[in-house]
Amino acid sequence: MNADESVVNASVKLQSAPSWYLVQCKARQDGRAEEHLARQGYVCVRPKCVQQLLVKGRLHKRVGSLFPGYLFVQLNDGCGWGPLRSTRGVSRIVSFGEKPAPVSDDLVWRLQERAKGLEIPLFRAGEAVRVVSGELAEMDAIFKEMDGEKRVILLISLLNREQRVSVPLATVFRH
Repeated sequence: MNADESVVNASVKLQSAPSWYLVQCKARQDGRAEEHLARQGYVCVRPKCVQQLLVKGRLHKRVGSLFPGYLFVQLNDGCGWGPLRSTRGVSRIVSFGEKPAPVSDDLVWRLQERAKGLEIPLFRAGEAVRVVSGELAEMDAIFKEMDGEKRVILLISLLNREQRVSVPLATVFRH
């Protein structure tokens, strides 16, 4: 085998190596899309993290997607896109122009590793919130910190000064 043939063989191997692609899922169906793609034999990665939610005035935790509505799928370049696009829960493959955009292996694995053990709080310090009920209803505030499980500490501008107040968690929503 001469040098030209080895270059051609090397480029064929590089072209047939699987690449990662970003798939946009239908609304709230990324779990369904991941399940159906895995049944079809696709390799999927959906970075997940723990998220805090407010349910009936109480703080709960659940595992959810780090990027809701998206997941990564590994495909060979020569593979057809038809079966992937018609999978339940899949909306489209993220593309630039007509060609799907590949994502580097390193980025996919770093996102997966970074999501492990990650917890996304309901509110972040400094975030703008609004009190929706109680004696401070309809007031804008800045979230400072949690005060136990059922209360939060906010900074509210009263009489041209920032006042620190504690209110029930259930009365506060993102602005």
